[in-house]
Amino acid sequence: MISNGHNSGNGPLKGIRVLDMTVWQFGPMSAAMMGDMGADVIKIEALDGDAGRGLWRASTLNMDLGEGRNAYFEACNRNKRGIAVNLKTAEGQRIIHKLVEDADVFVQNYRQGVAERLGVGYETLSKINPMLVYGSGNGYGPNGPDSHLPSFDGCGQARAGLMMSATTPGAEYPTRISQGVSDQMGAIMLCLGVLSALVCRSQQGIGQKVEASHLSANMWLQGLGISMSLLNEGRSFSSYDREAPTNPLSNLYKCKDGRCIQLMHLQPDPYWRPLARVMGMDDIVDDPRFTDMRARAEHAVDLVRIMDDKFATKTADEWDAIFREFEVDFIYAKVQAIEELEHDVQVVANDYISEFDHPVLGDVKMCNHPNKYSETPAGIWREAPELGQHTEQILIDELGYDWDGIKDLQDAGAIL
Repeated sequence: MISNGHNSGNGPLKGIRVLDMTVWQFGPMSAAMMGDMGADVIKIEALDGDAGRGLWRASTLNMDLGEGRNAYFEACNRNKRGIAVNLKTAEGQRIIHKLVEDADVFVQNYRQGVAERLGVGYETLSKINPMLVYGSGNGYGPNGPDSHLPSFDGCGQARAGLMMSATTPGAEYPTRISQGVSDQMGAIMLCLGVLSALVCRSQQGIGQKVEASHLSANMWLQGLGISMSLLNEGRSFSSYDREAPTNPLSNLYKCKDGRCIQLMHLQPDPYWRPLARVMGMDDIVDDPRFTDMRARAEHAVDLVRIMDDKFATKTADEWDAIFREFEVDFIYAKVQAIEELEHDVQVVANDYISEFDHPVLGDVKMCNHPNKYSETPAGIWREAPELGQHTEQILIDELGYDWDGIKDLQDAGAIL
């Protein structure tokens, strides 16, 4: 699926070149999504590499895959070619400026001022290529007194309110969601911004800078709640209280085997009688405490206790089978851990996890691109590059350097 160093797939971004000078997860995953969609992504690293290459653990998960490979870096940097350049040298900056001449996108997520000091700020690159779309990821937005501060995933979750939204009532400490979700959401929003700017360039003939932040992305993730709270004069949009929910038919229940089922009947009244019947709660179907949504809300504690007892009589799979066989399509899902997803029939049917023949690690699986395109499929085309893997190829084939020029750049400390 790879031809002459480029993606040979026919993804929706085929023909777009992205220069990716990002680190860790926020920026790299944004560019990886563009690579999934067929863009030719060139990852630009310093001579000592993206710091993500050296990550030993993410939470409790070991990163080492052997053969010098790192699970974190592999996941964040698939579908890219790699070039290692010392931008602290004039020769190194010249290489990147040459690449910018024919690039469509440049992406970076360094702290404010770093890209400018390295000669790859927006003002500099837009003079070289006025049609360039320049993506910038940061912690707290481009303006304001904290715009210069560093940020990692937990900072985004903390400041944007996501930790509190994930925290159960009465918990001593806020809950931090694992797996870098704040970075991941930032990546999605940065990718969306870049794609929108590419459409604008096509329709209006202008290049521009696009900025996304941990703060903005994670506020948007909770945008409904934030807007509803503002519309209600700042009243709190509290986290879910399982023991006393407003709607017991939209609640979490534990089954006999310790697994849980999430009910999600947001319009519960039409489902009350069928659900009571299928769960063997006929004796309370006409109980005035539970006959409509308002009554159930007032007596939620009582109903949750009754439903807890009922759910505890059968396993999650047994309840799943019972709900599926009933004449009404109940709205629910079994709660799953991420390690179960590769066996989920819907995940398998839709290729949401992709099998990939890695040239070093062999057959591996990764979370696939989330969208389906009927005519221009996205997917995993290439493994993450080794540090500087394609430097010489790109310099010779695409920038016109010869081997003597390569030697001069090495002598100047501009490349490995």
